[in-house]
Amino acid sequence: MEQKYREFQAKRMKIFGELVKRYWNNELTTSSDLEKLALDVKSTLGFSDDDLPFIKEHIRIAMGLDPRGDKAFENELDLVRKSKSVGLPVVSRIGLVCENCNNETCRCTTSLYESDIYRKQAAEDDCIDCGNCIPSCDLGAIADKIEFLPVIELLKNKQHPVFAVVAPSIAGQFGDNVQLGQLRTAFKIMGFDDMIEVSLFADILTIVEALEFNKLVTTQKDIFLTSCCCPVWFNLIKKGYPELVDRMSPSVSPMIASGRILKELYKDAKVVFFAPCIAKKAEMKEKDLVGSIDFVVNFTELAEIFKALEINVSTLPSDEKDQASFVGRLYARTGGVSLSVKSVVNRLEPTRLIKLKAKQVDGVKNLREALNSLKENKEEPHEFNFLEGMGCLGGCVGGPRTVIDMESGTRYANQFGEDSVIMTPFDNVNVMKILKQLGINSIEELITNERAKKLLIRE
Repeated sequence: MEQKYREFQAKRMKIFGELVKRYWNNELTTSSDLEKLALDVKSTLGFSDDDLPFIKEHIRIAMGLDPRGDKAFENELDLVRKSKSVGLPVVSRIGLVCENCNNETCRCTTSLYESDIYRKQAAEDDCIDCGNCIPSCDLGAIADKIEFLPVIELLKNKQHPVFAVVAPSIAGQFGDNVQLGQLRTAFKIMGFDDMIEVSLFADILTIVEALEFNKLVTTQKDIFLTSCCCPVWFNLIKKGYPELVDRMSPSVSPMIASGRILKELYKDAKVVFFAPCIAKKAEMKEKDLVGSIDFVVNFTELAEIFKALEINVSTLPSDEKDQASFVGRLYARTGGVSLSVKSVVNRLEPTRLIKLKAKQVDGVKNLREALNSLKENKEEPHEFNFLEGMGCLGGCVGGPRTVIDMESGTRYANQFGEDSVIMTPFDNVNVMKILKQLGINSIEELITNERAKKLLIRE
C-alpha cells in the first residue's frame, strides 16, 4: 500500500476539519472555493492530481452528501444550505483506490460490497449497521456521511432552539481533566442553546424497561432481551432472529426518546446527538424513528470540530448541572443497563419471586453465539432471564468513533457515574419534572398512557 493512503481515517478527519473551518468562517461560498479546498488538501496530504476525484468524493461525504464520481463541484453548497436532514445511504463506497489494497480478507471484496452498498444490502437485508467496516478500511474506500455542515446552518441562522444531546460515553473523551460542564460551555460557544445528557432519558427508559420486565417475565422460562440503547443489537435480532423479537424490549433508545421529548417540550426544537459510533446515524433514519433526531455527529468528528473552531475545552469555565443518575450514566459500558434496570425492578417489586438475573454479552460475534444458543434452547429454563446485548466490545465506550481506548473509556464511565449525586431514576427530580410536564401522573402510566407510548415505545 502506498504511504499516502496509510492511516487514511485520520487524514479524512483533516479534510473534514479544514472543511468545517472554511465553512464556519464563510470561506466556502462558491464551487470554485470547493475546488480550491480539494487542491489544498491534495498538496497538504501528499496526493497527486490523479487523486483529486478521490479527494472530492471525501469532501462531498464530509458535507453529508452522496458521492458523484469524477465530476466538478456544482451545487453541493446549495444542497447543504437547504438540507434539513442527511439522507440514506449513511455509508457510501467510493472505490477508486481499491486497486491499492492488499488485504485479501477485506469485506469490500465480498458480494455484499461489490456494487452500491445500500442497494445491495437492501436486497440481502443482512447489514446490522454496526459501521465497523469503515474504520477497518485503511484506504478510505468506504465512508460514512458527516452531518455537521447542516448543523452549522442551524447554529448560525438561530431560527430554532438547538440542543446538543450527548451519550454518557463522552466522559473522558476530550481529556483527563475535562468536565462535562466544560463541554456544555463549549457547545454554548458554538451556538447550541444547551447540552443535555441522554442519560436523563435513559433514566426514564430504565423505568419503562423495569415495568416491561415485570410484565413479560412471569415464569422461569421467560427471557427479556435488551439493550434498547444499541441499534446493532436490535437490528441483529430483528434481521437474524425474528423468532426472538417477541422477547425484546419494546422501548425506543434513549437517543430517540431524547429527541421526541425535547421536541414535545420545546416548540420547533432541533436535536443533534453526539455519539461514539456510526450505528446511531443509521438508527435515526429508520422508517418508524425518522424525525426524532435531526443530526448525529460522532466523537472523533466532534474532536476535529473543536480543533477547527479553536475551542480548547480544557480551559473553559464549567457549567455543571445534575441531570442523570449514577445508573443512567452507566449505560455507557457493558453491564450498565442490567444494573440500572435491576435497581428499579427491585425498587418496584422488592418481594418479586422471580428475581432479575442478568447476562451481559458484547461484540457482534459474541452476540451471535448467545442468540444462537438461545434460539436452539428457546423453551428451556436458563440461568438468566435478562439478556443485555451491546454491539461493541465493552459497550458504547468501545464504539468505532471514540477518541480513547475502551479500557480508559470504561474507567471514565464508572467515574462519571459515581460523580452523580443522583443514585437511581426514582431519585432524579428531572425525570419527575419531565413526566409532570408531559401529563404523565404515575410511573405505571409510562407503558399505559398513550402519549407516553408514542414517545417511548416502538410502533
